Amino acid sequence: MTRDRAEASSSEQGFIIVAVLWILMALSALAAIFAVYLSASAQALALNDAALQTEALVSASLELTTYQLTVAGDKARPPRGSFHFRMDDADVLVTFTSEAARIDLNFAPKEVLAGLFAGLGASKAAATQDADRIVGWRTRPVPGGANDEEALYATAGLGYTPRQSLFTHVNELALVVGLPPALVDRALPFVTVFNGSPGVDAAIAAPEVIAALPGKGADKPGDAFGAQSTLSTGPLATADTPAPANNDAMTAKSTCYRIEATIRLSNGRRAASEVVIALGDKVEPYRVLSWQDDLEPRGGGARKRRGV
Repeated sequence: MTRDRAEASSSEQGFIIVAVLWILMALSALAAIFAVYLSASAQALALNDAALQTEALVSASLELTTYQLTVAGDKARPPRGSFHFRMDDADVLVTFTSEAARIDLNFAPKEVLAGLFAGLGASKAAATQDADRIVGWRTRPVPGGANDEEALYATAGLGYTPRQSLFTHVNELALVVGLPPALVDRALPFVTVFNGSPGVDAAIAAPEVIAALPGKGADKPGDAFGAQSTLSTGPLATADTPAPANNDAMTAKSTCYRIEATIRLSNGRRAASEVVIALGDKVEPYRVLSWQDDLEPRGGGARKRRGV
């Protein structure tokens, strides 16, 4: 009987040891899971802190740019410029350019649009047709008349119709029927919806934009980099009836500016944001029209769009 009791006691001890081992394994797994959770949480908080810091630095860039443009006054306001500042252990390089440097999709004459597409590689006939389609996208149909633009989209098998109103974003260019995607990608850096006039400031415009202006193309290379006169059409044209070109008009100006802030944080991380603002008054010095985060900061990176 004593032997039976000893065997029973030994068996109970074995079960206890096994149970203890299972409990220890469970606690070890729980500790590992908790460690992974803490690591992920720390990384998420660090990324969130960096994002908040970057956004604050971009906002500071907008404030400083607006101050410089406002202090200069309307007549002396520079069409472009740059400056550098340090804040919160970060280096920030800011560049700003008037939107008058770009062709406005809503107001540019058809000839300018065709000239841009031709300069970007389209044939003369295709460039003219593409310009027609852009004008068709932004132009209201005649009440009671045949809507030829809608018919073109239906024939192409597209599941949408042309806006037949102002472009609200340059990315709508990709929706215009007949425009090759590669041509749209090449055109995006030179167009805008924030210029607000059919004019272009040739003093700050890219060579591709200047070449699109009547009389400013490859036939007159001297004008491409030194011309001060621009395409402007006098009174502001509407999206429906863009006015004819007039090269003798004043240089186009815009109260909208494109600001790029390139940021280098103390941890070595780099970021770049591009913001378009419209200058306001003393109550509201500026309004944000467009905000893009994580542009390619002179070193690579993805694009992420925010706003309109």
